[in-house]
Parts: sequence; structure tokens; C-alpha cells
Amino acid sequence: MGQLSEKVVLLSGGASDIGRATALRLAEAGACVVIGDVATDRAEEVAREVMDAGGRAMAAPCDVRNEESVRAFVECALAEYGRIDCLDHNASWSHTRLDTDAGEIELGVWARVLETNTRGALLLARHAIPHMAARGGGSIVNISSGTSTIGESTRVAYGVSKAALNQLTRHLATRYGRDGIRANAIAPGFILTETAAANVPQDIQDRLAAANPTGRLGHPDDIAHVVVFFCSDAAAYVNGQVLHVDGGHQIAGVM
Repeated sequence: MGQLSEKVVLLSGGASDIGRATALRLAEAGACVVIGDVATDRAEEVAREVMDAGGRAMAAPCDVRNEESVRAFVECALAEYGRIDCLDHNASWSHTRLDTDAGEIELGVWARVLETNTRGALLLARHAIPHMAARGGGSIVNISSGTSTIGESTRVAYGVSKAALNQLTRHLATRYGRDGIRANAIAPGFILTETAAANVPQDIQDRLAAANPTGRLGHPDDIAHVVVFFCSDAAAYVNGQVLHVDGGHQIAGVM
């Protein structure tokens, strides 16, 4: 029996590289994974990959910016599995070129980033928590970012959204901890996703890896394994934390 045997996990942004890795690792640990994303075809592919590997998963549409979509996502999980034990808010949106600085960013870009990264986390928690509490508790994991605790000259909306997500995580931990619900956040450093590999020049990748105390770049599985831990009973006394999973990126001052 896996450490998440029979637990039902809602996973937003499950069609992304980190989402895919997380779905696979959660299912490997015994969880039933409900994979939500606006990219429904890709979410279906991830669900099939999980099932082909012997795991249990299903895909469902989920636009975290839309409350009715979030409500339907939660209800879909309940209809299929009858319970919700964990929530991993992995959905995120950013745009390196459009997310500029405080003086120039278009307010529409600002709104979309915060609606996806922060408001989406609130909506998912709001609709999942009553069902977790009814069963005696659960675990919420929010995927934040190392940018939430540093200052950058660009990506103002992304940094603000992730810093706000950290604070939302702490609020959920203190407000619902006595209902048996834990809330923690993971702040990844540079993760070598397919998108990053295609868009970040190799020489920059090499320099970042060489400057990291661990001597390499992060991979989606590095985040996925920590999600599994936070969802498991092994993390029963871990609540309200923001864990930097970056190989030592921040302590070494690697920007």
C-alpha cells in the first residue's frame, strides 16, 4: 500500500510539466488523482499516462479564474470518488515579455496573473475545504515560487501573486488547522521544464547549474516528490510552511 493509498487529490494545472510529474508521483504513491486544466486534451493525455502506469486518475476541465468552473471541478471529483483529501494548486500563469514593471505593466496582464495564481488558489480552497473538513481534515499544497521572497526588476505581477499565495497559505493553515486541514507551499527555483529547456539558452542553463550549491538544475520530479510528502501523513505536523525546493538557489544568491 502506498503512502497516499486511496486518498483523492485535486490537481490544478495538471497538464503542465510539473503537473504531469506530480500526477504520476501521486498515483505511484496510491492516490486517485483528479487532473484539472484549461488544456483539457493535454490533461486527458496525462490521465491516460497515469492509468497506463497502473494508477488511478481522471481529467476534468478547470479554469481556476472562473468560480463556476472550479465548483464543477470539485463536484466532478466528488461524483467520481466521493471524497476529497488533498488539493494541489499547481495552475499558474506568467508572461516574461508582458509582465514588466510597476510603471509599464498593462492592468489586464496584472489581473490575469493574480486571478490565476492567487485568486485561483482561493477559489479552489474555498470549494474543497468543506469536503475535507467533513471527513476530518486534509492537505492543501500551493505551488509558489522563489520569486515570492526576492526582488526582481521585472515580472512584478508574478512576484506579487506568489508572495500573496504564501500569505494565503499561512492564513489557511491558521484558520483551518483545527479542522484537521494543513496548508503548505512549495517555492521552486529554476526548474528545467520542456518550456524552459526550449527557451533558456544552454549557456545560461550551464551557469545556473554551476552556481547552484547542488550542482544541477531542478526537474519536475523534484517538486512532485515534495507534493507527495505534504499530502501524506508523514507531514502531519507540518503546517503553514513555505518550503524552497531549489537546491540551495536562494541561499547562494543565484539570480
